[in-house]
Amino acid sequence: MAYKVLILKGDGIGPEVVGEAVQVLKVVARRSAIDLEFEEALVGGHAIDALGTPLPDDVLKQARDSDAILLGAVGGPKWDDPGAEKRPEQALLGLRKGLELFANLRPVRTFKELVPSSPLKPDVVSGVDLVVVRELTGGIYFGQPSERRTGKSGREAVDTLVYNEAEIRRLLKAAFELALDRRRKLTSVDKANILASSRLWRELAIEMSRDFPDVRLEHQLVDAMTMHLMRRPRDFDVIVTENLFGDILTDEASVLAGSMGMLPSASLGDELNGAGCRLGLYEPIHGSAPDIAGRDEANPLAAILSAAMLLEYSLGLRAERELVEQAVAAVVHEGYRTRDIQQPGTKLVGCKAMGRLVRERIESVEPEDE
Repeated sequence: MAYKVLILKGDGIGPEVVGEAVQVLKVVARRSAIDLEFEEALVGGHAIDALGTPLPDDVLKQARDSDAILLGAVGGPKWDDPGAEKRPEQALLGLRKGLELFANLRPVRTFKELVPSSPLKPDVVSGVDLVVVRELTGGIYFGQPSERRTGKSGREAVDTLVYNEAEIRRLLKAAFELALDRRRKLTSVDKANILASSRLWRELAIEMSRDFPDVRLEHQLVDAMTMHLMRRPRDFDVIVTENLFGDILTDEASVLAGSMGMLPSASLGDELNGAGCRLGLYEPIHGSAPDIAGRDEANPLAAILSAAMLLEYSLGLRAERELVEQAVAAVVHEGYRTRDIQQPGTKLVGCKAMGRLVRERIESVEPEDE
């Protein structure tokens, strides 16, 4: 069968890094005799410029009809007016909500060769291997009312944090199941000492833990978690949390890996695609980095690793995911670095060269070697 993959390159460095990820997918498809069909469409700032909206209706329909979506970062200074009615980031939120992609998986793994790239002590970051499961379609990013208005004391603004039981349960279920596949430890992050929504979150986590007796559940307050993540990251396996907390914690966790350019993500829902797997949106967690766009300096590895996650979660091709990840690890081991992870004595390469190196490692592996 043919798998349909929608490519949304985004803004800034998005087209560069996603372009390298697509080339990796094409190499994997040829090597493993997989039929991949690629379609491209505009979202974000470029879609605003060309079509007047960050997420055209027909693009959302294309996404629904696809088996998976590969996305580059959106936004940039050109569209940064806080008073603008249409902003590039609305495309990302609209895709998540429109496709009901409620679970964002962000793996954070430290390559031993990149330990010097982290500002933290080597004995802190060595061996880190964790996954943050972040809720994506609820919480303060989507709650209503969310508006600016004029009050008695002048300008004021309101954002609403709301969660219901079904939203929390489905995310917790995904996190518990992931923990079963890993080291069987789940850390639930909340602010239960202050927020009513967090108290509901903790209550449901405790209830659901009875259905997963083989998973050890612990709770952390989000402010304490920001410290623990930097002081003892190896203690964590799967971390589950709400939308805003997950957004902040995963950006903080990029320090562990040495660069945001190393961190992929997958956004998943319950809906099955034509491949019989979960429809998903895959993207590097970094931004559009407009200051280096077009200069061949961006790190494509997060986008390539996102494509690797796409192969497993939306196409059911676990061996192919491992093949891509092993190729990335080999290139890093051989000392090749983009500027964001460069260290003394390593070999500086650009975005295109890094993508080519990964493809060459994939092509060098014979099927019987796997």
